[in-house]
Formats: sequence, structure tokens, C-alpha cells
Amino acid sequence: MAITTFEQLLAKAREKGPRSVAIASADDPQILEAAHTAEQTGIADCILVGDRAVIRRTAEEEKLDIGHMMIVDEANVRAAARKTMELVRLGHAQMAMKGKIETGAFLKAALDRETGLRTGNLLTHVAVIELPGYNRLLFVSDGGVVVAPTLEQKVDIVRNAVFVAQALGVEQPRVAILAGTEMVNPKIPATLDAANLAKMADRHQIQGAIVDGPLALDNAISLESAEAKSINSPVAGRADILIAPDIEAANLLAKAMIYFAKGTMCGVVVGASAPLVVASRSAPLETKLASIALGVLLC
Repeated sequence: MAITTFEQLLAKAREKGPRSVAIASADDPQILEAAHTAEQTGIADCILVGDRAVIRRTAEEEKLDIGHMMIVDEANVRAAARKTMELVRLGHAQMAMKGKIETGAFLKAALDRETGLRTGNLLTHVAVIELPGYNRLLFVSDGGVVVAPTLEQKVDIVRNAVFVAQALGVEQPRVAILAGTEMVNPKIPATLDAANLAKMADRHQIQGAIVDGPLALDNAISLESAEAKSINSPVAGRADILIAPDIEAANLLAKAMIYFAKGTMCGVVVGASAPLVVASRSAPLETKLASIALGVLLC
């Protein structure tokens, strides 16, 4: 049965958890609060990597009991990221989380040939969004890693998003490849990529999902819009996954859903040998906790 709300996501993670998460540069009040809450709710056991003195002082100031959490003392931010990935690679943790460190540095550590989590697969970000009044979760990709994806990279973006959706119980997700129009236009490269991805899915080069495109956003999520334009598609109006043309479009789409539609988002980077939680430090506790829960289900 598909998970349709964040409440169900957290409940499922509690059933599967706790899983161990190593947090890079954990000396941050919001990160420590998320770690503390994840442990209190039975979702995760946390290993804190960072400046031990600062972590303990911060926890004391925030009145957070972290006495039972393992702390790996590493004050250097980049070294802390490498140590975090090494903990996961050696099996001491099952997922990694970004703390007080830039996303680029965190992902660079994940791709380190010596201590990282390389698998040969493309790393991509998958956002999961809960919208008020909407009857299911929406998956948006890739708004965080691949800047201007090629057709080949878009295949991996789709596959990674399908993997996440299936982990949340969407057995055969409907994937809409977005563009500015539903018509294939040689002057708009995104429409050509979308048409190619749809045909590749028809020929089983992309499996486990129903893929169609190009579709404009309204056609992808609104049956009325699709019917008004006489679009005959098993995806139109029913999309579970929205694949944007590039990182800017995906990022803008996800943030518009949050700030204009009052949605809630969690997300994870997949493609490594373990889930990578990269929630912004400014993100609310609910987002961080749901992102950890998502990582637990992907472990």
C-alpha cells in the first residue's frame, strides 16, 4: 500500500527503524534537535561527527540530552565529511546526513574514491512533497545535484526517482517528463529529451514505471487540463513523479510547492551505496525528520 502522507512515512520508518545515521559536522542546534527527535521517536540512532566540545556545548545550551550518542571528534569540516562516509562504508552507519557543511563538500566526500560511497551510478536528489488537499505524495527530481542533465543522465534521474517512489509503496509510478509544452518541438530540447525518454520506457529500457512526455505541468497533474487539450496518456493528470528539464526548474518547482501551495518537503540523494540526507540547515524540524525517515526506508 502506497504511503500518501508524511505521518504514514514516519510511522513506517518507526516500524523499520531504528537505523544508524552518521551526521557530518553535527555541531549545529537545528541538526542536533533533529538527531535528538529522530532517536526519541525510534527512527534512527545517531553518530555525531564534528567538534566534540562544540557539539556538547551546543546540546547543553539547547537542553538536548545526547549523552547516549556516539561522538566522533573531528573539528575540520571536510575531514568530518570524509569520516562520516567512511563510517557508512565500513558498516558502522547505514546512511549519512549533512550537518553544518556545504552540500557540495558533503557530496564530494560521498564520491571520494578512498572513503566514499561510489557505486558507479549517478547521484541525484529526489524531493518528496506533501500538498494540502492532495491525495498522494509527489516526487520531484532533480533539484539538487545534476545542473544540466544530458539525456543519458535523465535516464538515471528517472530510475532513481522510481526507486524512491517504489520504496514508498508506489508499485508502478507514473512519471511525467516536464517541458514548457506538451508538443514535441525541435527548437525546445527538453521536449526532444522527453519524447526519447517516453519511447525508451515503451521499449523497456526504463522499467518499473509508466513514463510519458513531454507534458506541461498542468497536463501532468490535472485531468481537466489534459482532457481539455485532448491528451491521451496514462500519465497525464495522474503523475506521481515530475522530472524537470534541469536543476533550476526542479528547484523552483519544489520551492513553489512549499511556499505558494503550503506543501511540506523531504528529500534524499540516491545513487550512492547508502542514502544521503541533505536537508538545508534552514529547513524546519519536520522536513529534517521526514528526510531521515525517508532515508530509513531506503536503507
